[in-house]
Amino acid sequence: MRARVIGTRIETDDRMLKTIDLSPAGLKVPEGFPFKPGQFCEISIFGRGEAPFGIASSPTEVGFLRFTVNRAGLVTAAIHRLEKGDEVGLRGPFGKAFPIDLFEGNHVVVIGGGFAFTTLRSLVVYMLDKQNRSRFGGITVIYGARSPGLLLYREELTAWGRQDDLDLYVTVDQGDQDWDGLEGFVPDVVARVSPSAKGTYAVVCGPPIMIKFTLPRLLELGFQGDQVYTSLERRMKCGLGKCGRCNIGHLYVCKDGPVFSYAQLARLVLDD
Repeated sequence: MRARVIGTRIETDDRMLKTIDLSPAGLKVPEGFPFKPGQFCEISIFGRGEAPFGIASSPTEVGFLRFTVNRAGLVTAAIHRLEKGDEVGLRGPFGKAFPIDLFEGNHVVVIGGGFAFTTLRSLVVYMLDKQNRSRFGGITVIYGARSPGLLLYREELTAWGRQDDLDLYVTVDQGDQDWDGLEGFVPDVVARVSPSAKGTYAVVCGPPIMIKFTLPRLLELGFQGDQVYTSLERRMKCGLGKCGRCNIGHLYVCKDGPVFSYAQLARLVLDD
């Protein structure tokens, strides 16, 4: 289907991350385009190609679909040139979402790094919505970037920091003269915060190196493999399980994921 750009915003000081809001032609969002946090869409630029992107908006947000795009190639560079009123192709939603029903009644710890915070934004906004907040226990968000200027959604982070129904920890590898927040790598902040594993689920999305060192910290805190979820959306290409670019063992990330529990991934490694 076609979708029209209804808003754009540069997110980071290096201008490598841009947010675009889309309105699917002839459809109301979310009624006519139902999706869940953690799912993704394929965006195509006519004459340039197509690529998958996690949905950064929440199903509770009306009138738009939000995507935050890292400029890294032909398609993403073309997306960065989009302006309000331009049209793109849109396919989706695809993939398995975060297990929200499983999270109900429990504490949820959301751990993100860099631009992988996009689908985590969708999850946090969904849980914080006044119609949904009572369905969940405590919500803890730990989010980090290399520097203050590379943090996404800074206005929202400021607003979340003022809320009394959410515990927010924003950290940077190295601050500047204006930074008065936490400094340190995300895995170290997770260890400092030390969320209890009892009645808790963790969602971890970020650079592979961040995930590699965060998972052991969670296991040390008592989390089991089926209490920890992550998204492997970086591995996807066609979104249909046809190109073979995203398979892990017998699974295809675009069809069987992109959301997996750590227990699922551990079994795949053992099976190999």
